[in-house]
Order: sequence, then C-alpha cells, then structure tokens
Amino acid sequence: MANARPKNSRDWVQRHLNDPYVKKAHGEGYRSRAVYKLLEIDAKHGYLKPGAVVVDLGSAPGGWSQLAIKKVGRGTGKGNTGKVVAIDLLPMEAIPGVIFIEADFSDEAGLQAVIAELENKPVDLVMSDMSPNMTGIPLTDQARLFALGELAMEFAIKFLQPNGVFIVKVFQGEGFEPFIKLLRSHFQHVSAKKPDASRDESREVYLVAKSVKTAPV
Repeated sequence: MANARPKNSRDWVQRHLNDPYVKKAHGEGYRSRAVYKLLEIDAKHGYLKPGAVVVDLGSAPGGWSQLAIKKVGRGTGKGNTGKVVAIDLLPMEAIPGVIFIEADFSDEAGLQAVIAELENKPVDLVMSDMSPNMTGIPLTDQARLFALGELAMEFAIKFLQPNGVFIVKVFQGEGFEPFIKLLRSHFQHVSAKKPDASRDESREVYLVAKSVKTAPV
C-alpha cells in the first residue's frame, strides 16, 4: 500500500487485533476486513447481482472474491449462474466457485489467462484492489499504483458490457486528479467512495466508474 503499515510494530498489531472490522470478518468467516469496504460500495447500487460475471484483480487473500461468489453465484433463476475470475501474484487458498489464477496481471500471460477463463462472456464488474511492491519512495509508489490502475481500466473498457462497472482502489496524492480525469474520459459516471471500513489515517479511495462511453483505440 502507498502508506506503508508498520506490521512489525507492537502498536499496529494491537490496533489490528482490536479493530472491529477484523473481529467481524473473523466472526463471519471472511478472509479480510476489506470485504466490508466492498459491501458498503455495493450496498447502494447492488453491482454484485445474481448471475453476474466478475473479475477480481489483486484478489489475495480473497475477501472480495468470497463476497462476490456469494452474491453472484446463486444464478438468475433461468439456469444461469454467476462467475468470478480472480488473479493475484500471491497464492490464494481456494474458494468454492471462484476461478483463481496465480499470475501477474500486468504480464501478457496473466492477462490472457483471465481472458481465456471468461470464455467470451461480457463482464458485469471489474474490481481492482491491486497494489505494487512498495519502494518507500512516495512518488515512485504512486506512479506504480496508478500504472496498475490504468492497466485495470484498459481491461475494463475492453471487456465490460455497456452498463458494466469498474471499481479501483487508488490513493490520494500525486496522480489522483489526472486519473479521475482519465476515468471520466472513458466512463459516463465516475464517483469516489471512502468506505467506513477504511481506516481514518489511510489515503485510500475507491473510484467507481460505470458505463463505458468510448472504445479502446
């Protein structure tokens, strides 16, 4: 993440253990507190619909994929069931119903593996929680983060159905406003969300873009 967390810090560990969202995730069987960020984003508009096709970029440890397959995998009542294709560089324990690819999405092989698993089905939701390996140099880390965001956006533009939705995590700071401007040049509706489950000190923001209005060149 762009704002490095001192995971070896006793204070961080204590705060993490006392975090109500961590406790809630553990109690409800989710793999990470991040699931409540997606739940809040989805609550108003219901992007995760039964029968929907979802791509989860940067999926490990799997909280978003858990929620997605729970919401979309029930089917539409017409014999169709939803589909979740997830990819991450890190290993991820299997989730029933989720197709997981352990690969680098920024590499051609990773991209093609995701495309193959979609089996020519239009995508309803692309969600990206990807983060680069952090160097500790803010400008470098921000640039790498937004480069991943652009890769995810390009994928979304190409594979989303007309009213599809793209959700991407970014961080406020250098490159934030230009990235929003870029999204608005490709999508009809763009909004920024700071879920309650995001820690107050975190600069993370989730951008939600809907309805592609331009085709990729």
